[in-house]
Amino acid sequence: MPDASSHDRALGALTGIVVADFSRVLAAPYATMLFGDLGADVIKIERPGLGDDTRQWGPPFTHDHEATYFLSVNRNKRSFTADMSDPADHDDLIELIRRADVLIENFRPGTMARHGLSYEQVAAINPQLVYCSITGFGSKEAAAALPGYDLLVQAVGGLMSVTGPGPGEPVKAGVALVDVLTGLHAAIGVLAALRARETTGRGQLVEVNLLSTLLSSMVNQSVGYTAGGAVPGILGNRHPSIAPYQLFPASDRPVVIAVGNDRQFALMCEELGIPEAANDPRFASNPARVAHIDELDQAITARTIEHPAEHWYRVLSARGVPCGPVNDIAGAFAMASELGLNARVAVGAGQDSVDLAANPITLSETPVTYDRRPPRLGQHAEEVRAWLHSPTTNEPPQHRHSSLNHQPMGAHQ
Repeated sequence: MPDASSHDRALGALTGIVVADFSRVLAAPYATMLFGDLGADVIKIERPGLGDDTRQWGPPFTHDHEATYFLSVNRNKRSFTADMSDPADHDDLIELIRRADVLIENFRPGTMARHGLSYEQVAAINPQLVYCSITGFGSKEAAAALPGYDLLVQAVGGLMSVTGPGPGEPVKAGVALVDVLTGLHAAIGVLAALRARETTGRGQLVEVNLLSTLLSSMVNQSVGYTAGGAVPGILGNRHPSIAPYQLFPASDRPVVIAVGNDRQFALMCEELGIPEAANDPRFASNPARVAHIDELDQAITARTIEHPAEHWYRVLSARGVPCGPVNDIAGAFAMASELGLNARVAVGAGQDSVDLAANPITLSETPVTYDRRPPRLGQHAEEVRAWLHSPTTNEPPQHRHSSLNHQPMGAHQ
């Protein structure tokens, strides 16, 4: 496992970008963590004495009582405590925004405006600012009062209507998937706005909401409705358009077989000892297999139940047929390690180090870095405030490199 503090700090793809991070919980903090991983200076604004809600979300907790939920999306950030209602703190926040390249917030619509920090209000201070607002259901009046929680959006957004063991048994995804997808879309929007700023010299408002993100991310299910009028239902572990593409029982635990074309289907049939099935008119093409999924399910199950999941993983994968056991998280990380993937990383130094899930992006020239463990509440308040009160140049934001950017590796871990 690589130790993030053991190498010299490299310049990241976003080195020199200052992010004023007014976010909490998951969607927006995930986006700002990605910017931090890519080299941006992310300054996380937290409520004095309370901080991000997820600092109390547990179990699980680490040995020194840090909530692992918070740790999962807050590395590579500095924690700066400020009360938006306090005049002195508000002045500091205005100065931070004046120096920032990006502002990201995910309060309910109207919250930032009540504190004089809406896009329209701060664009006058810093017209080159890229301002990203993440909401649950958009910024229109009809949506402003709706709380944007991932579980709620999974329900009203249709994801639970296609997820579960069977009809009438909707189930949420086992992780806050909509929040993560929204954070990714927010990051893409901000990067696009930063690129546009290079041409126009102006920032802009980026808006992303959970419901629209989910509807877009349901891809084939959504367009099956918009273009084909089909309202999908729950199919358990089956796929509405591909077969076989589901779980099957092995002798010890379930195994996934995900056949994507007729060639793979024929190879699967050979390894299962049912080569005749590849030429059966009921199974000879994918549409035919989908139409006769019950019969196909029975034929495959009769063979998969004879051997352990690991057996089918080995023999089918060797033939190029997508197949794998249902791992728990420990098994998933073990598999990643076996495949040579650096899926976990130690961030911090010595006893302060914490193991986190690694950023999955690989860049050959400007790799992601892990300079800072997730901060304690207010850990960097003094140094950030000192920077905000120091003289600055009149250079435009995209050319300003804050004095925070070039601290030695590990200096504030």
